[in-house]
Amino acid sequence: MSRHRRKQAGSDLNQRLSALNEARELAEGRLPDTALTEVYDVLDRATSRRSLSANHTVVGFFGATGSGKSSLFNAITGTDIATVAARRPTTAEPLAAVWGSEGSDPLLDWLEVSNRHRMDDDGGGGLAGPAPAGSGGGRGRPDADSGGHLILLDLPDFDSTAVEHREIVEKMAGQVDVLVWVMDPQKYADAAVHYGFLRPLAAHGAVTLVVLNQIDRLHGHEVDQVVESLRGLLVQDGLTGAEVHQVSATTGTGVDGLREKIRKVAERREAAAQRLTADVARAAHTLEQASNGDAPPSSTAGVAKRERQQLVSGLAQAARVEAVVDAVAGSYRRRARARTGWPVTRWLGRFRPDPLRRLNLGRDDVNPELNRTSLPEPGAAQRAQADSAVRAYADVASSGAAEPWRASIRRAAVASQHELPDALDQAVAGADLRATRGSWWWPLIGLLQWLALAAAIVGAGWLGFIAVMGYLQLPVTDAPRVEGFPLPTLLLLGGIVLGIFLAITAGLLARIAARRRARNARRRLLGAVGEKAEVHVIEPVRAELERLKKFDAALARAASS
Repeated sequence: MSRHRRKQAGSDLNQRLSALNEARELAEGRLPDTALTEVYDVLDRATSRRSLSANHTVVGFFGATGSGKSSLFNAITGTDIATVAARRPTTAEPLAAVWGSEGSDPLLDWLEVSNRHRMDDDGGGGLAGPAPAGSGGGRGRPDADSGGHLILLDLPDFDSTAVEHREIVEKMAGQVDVLVWVMDPQKYADAAVHYGFLRPLAAHGAVTLVVLNQIDRLHGHEVDQVVESLRGLLVQDGLTGAEVHQVSATTGTGVDGLREKIRKVAERREAAAQRLTADVARAAHTLEQASNGDAPPSSTAGVAKRERQQLVSGLAQAARVEAVVDAVAGSYRRRARARTGWPVTRWLGRFRPDPLRRLNLGRDDVNPELNRTSLPEPGAAQRAQADSAVRAYADVASSGAAEPWRASIRRAAVASQHELPDALDQAVAGADLRATRGSWWWPLIGLLQWLALAAAIVGAGWLGFIAVMGYLQLPVTDAPRVEGFPLPTLLLLGGIVLGIFLAITAGLLARIAARRRARNARRRLLGAVGEKAEVHVIEPVRAELERLKKFDAALARAASS
């Protein structure tokens, strides 16, 4: 593997790890802790492995009891350092054969392998036969510039009855760079290896070698049958296209080919990055499964304007906006009557309470930001309306998302439900209803009313004067006439009729204007309620949707090939 390719692979791995960590942070509190813990373990292992020797490739030999794993280990290394005996299990703790000692100790310490055999001390820089590190086929020290160093691990049997052996194998399966699964003709179909290891590690096909050992025990066509059967099982495990190396540690058949394969893997020095890349992909898949389950990937199209209007409408009902709107209309009509009604009776309107004042609204002597209404506390029906509106909005907003994220979006929507009633009341109290403003026609109608009253008074006084003078038998000049009607009578009747007409006209104008004021007040109140809905419901939901969007994007980057 060229230096440029290794650098590019390292950069790609950095981006994947960063994306996986971002996805994990975004999923905190949303996805199950088990999934997040697995991802954190992968990130922790990746950080630890990348801080250790990049020149060494760690190859682990895994196998069941009796698979000949240790014998194959000896055959590959050209030594007898691994214990081979009839008693099972023979391997109690990991054994390391190390080519290239420099920088290997911290790596082996991290692997917790204390039983180490340094092949350099024996004068052997490479494996028996072809050198593992591009040393030209001899047993001299490998050239550091032409290839990487190698650590071979002989591990305990994964089906050992000793619990600590199983724990070591499970730990090593998550740490080594290359996994070599040694199987024998009798146990190659063992469910323990297929369901316990190969299937969960199917994403690690690039760093997995499958070895069928002890083929010397098979005769003729039996080898092909067993190999074909094993390949079928590997396909079921997800290792499509996996090569099955046929070897015999006893006779040496296929050992050279497997040794050469391991040598090339170490020489390329890309196994560690491939292993970590596969770990990231598996962790990303774990997060995806925890997020989506069996559902398709999350997709949220956002919330339409109609859903927002329905939310605001529901909250407005809970805040009793319509009661305030009615009060605005009633208050306007009351003040219109006080300014345009018949002057003789308009004072009676003062005894009617102002509907807005009763609600502690429409006052200029109170800070709107600190004011509260006198509306009754929301009852069960109003609270149910608000809760229903919020839930409906959250359901629409989260449609298309997987259940864990739907739940988090719902939680975000109702997080401020205890603060919402007071916030809505404050929105109503602080809305600029413009309730104290009059209309341009009030002074005109008022002036005409006073003129009509004055005409009626003049006419009544004039007629009264004539009546008194007639009663006293005093001479009285005849009143002027207009079209044959006495002017005093016309003034009296005209003033009364004009006053009634003006009162009726003012009442009609007041009702029309009150409806317009009510519409304007409703619009402003809905705007104020909408602002509170934005702060307490819409923005938290939007933030959660954005979090989900970032999570999906990070997950896609982490899992990208």
